Amino acid sequence: MASSDFDFVKKMTPATYTFPSHRLRRASSSNTPLVLVSCGSFSPITFLHLRMFPMARDHSRNEAGFEVVGGYLSPVSDAYKKKGLAPAVHRIRMCELATENTSKWLMVDPWEAESPTYIPTARVLDHFDYEINHVMGGVECTDGTRKPAKIVLLAGADLIQTISTPEVWDARDVEHILGNFGAFVLERTGTELDSALASLKQWEKNIHVIRQVGNQPAHGGFLRPTQHEGALAFEEKPEHRLHVRPIHSPPAHYPSLTSMAPGSVPDDVVNYIYEHDLYRDLDLQRSEKEKDGTDDAAPGPRDG
Repeated sequence: MASSDFDFVKKMTPATYTFPSHRLRRASSSNTPLVLVSCGSFSPITFLHLRMFPMARDHSRNEAGFEVVGGYLSPVSDAYKKKGLAPAVHRIRMCELATENTSKWLMVDPWEAESPTYIPTARVLDHFDYEINHVMGGVECTDGTRKPAKIVLLAGADLIQTISTPEVWDARDVEHILGNFGAFVLERTGTELDSALASLKQWEKNIHVIRQVGNQPAHGGFLRPTQHEGALAFEEKPEHRLHVRPIHSPPAHYPSLTSMAPGSVPDDVVNYIYEHDLYRDLDLQRSEKEKDGTDDAAPGPRDG
């Protein structure tokens, strides 16, 4: 299998770039540090995106020798040209707002989002491998030593369903992602994974499926929306509640966010959307298309 393309990563990294590592935790010297990376549009970031991280962390505790030391959101570049994609500067900030007060181990990496060109998922993972394992020399352990981290892609079930389709993903990228890195995949209600997994059998040891029971995850310690002081709050554990400022009232005739977000949106992100007047035109266009009974094309492999 080919190794990470560090030459590409270095070429695409501006001199002013600083890799965010402030929330990386120390690992036990007896475990392999695990870093979760979620790539997507995040336009906007939702509770569903955030929820995947603690679910994957809980799942990893059943995998012998792994220890999650950090998680990253990597918003796609504006060059992705997806309809309704807010400018990268806004998507980066919305992700930051969503993680700043809801987690102590999630970070937002702007490297991909700030790129003037589209960067494939495989190269994004190479970037994390380069920054953490090459530049930093691995993750610090509790005994003072450093160990290489295992970088894995965190995604929903749609990833497995599309990554096995040659017309959607480059076969070399599939080999690189699943062979060199691996993936934690969240099973979603109503999706059939078995047939897709069968076509990826050669990488089955690197594909970790997080099963759900009914409409909820199998484990109870996951991110979820709660009611707190009259507004939607967010908690990682029941005892860790986030006090949020009241949501701004939407401007007159502002379309509902629920028409374009596949789940609840964190309060601070909703405030930011209204403050910066994001998605107004998109929602109006979508409302018109819904009247006509039409819809957008099927989402691509990098959708958040």
